[in-house]
Amino acid sequence: MTSSEKFSPARCEAGKAALVFCKNLHRGDTKQMAGLYLEEFEVGHVFNHSLRKTITESDNMLFSVMTLNTQPLHIDFDFAAKTEWGKPLVNSLFTLGLMIGISVNDTTIGTTIANLGMTDVTFPSPLFHGDTVRVETSVLSTRPSKSKPDRGIVEFEHRAYNQNGVLVAKCTRQAMMKSKSAA
Repeated sequence: MTSSEKFSPARCEAGKAALVFCKNLHRGDTKQMAGLYLEEFEVGHVFNHSLRKTITESDNMLFSVMTLNTQPLHIDFDFAAKTEWGKPLVNSLFTLGLMIGISVNDTTIGTTIANLGMTDVTFPSPLFHGDTVRVETSVLSTRPSKSKPDRGIVEFEHRAYNQNGVLVAKCTRQAMMKSKSAA
């Protein structure tokens, strides 16, 4: 592979909103491609995130133990077997974090100032070990800050689905984003 095949502006531009490290072999430096700025979000746009994650028993157990959530429905196979589910459920806060985490590479990496809140969080169907999660994100609204011209607020709706296309989580998230003027 030649130097020009390893690095090209077109290749970097194509992955602009992804967590991609492009190496400029001519200068020997690297840069992380940034997320989108406030002005680059279009209301109504839907991101179909290419990252997916198959949930393992280890993921669920580690998250539950790290957060001191001893709910037997998540960590006790014998207990869970006797419930209507018949097996452990994935911790819903892990599901929420994963759903938003998957969205970051395509939307906000490096351009978020702060998460302002999450509302309307629902888990309409259970998630189990072995399920594979995919995520979509819609841009609901954007607005510049009323007090600081270098930023604004984007409202997203995140939706997570299992491998069968069943909705397993949904939330609305408000994020304070950098404006291009801040770049």
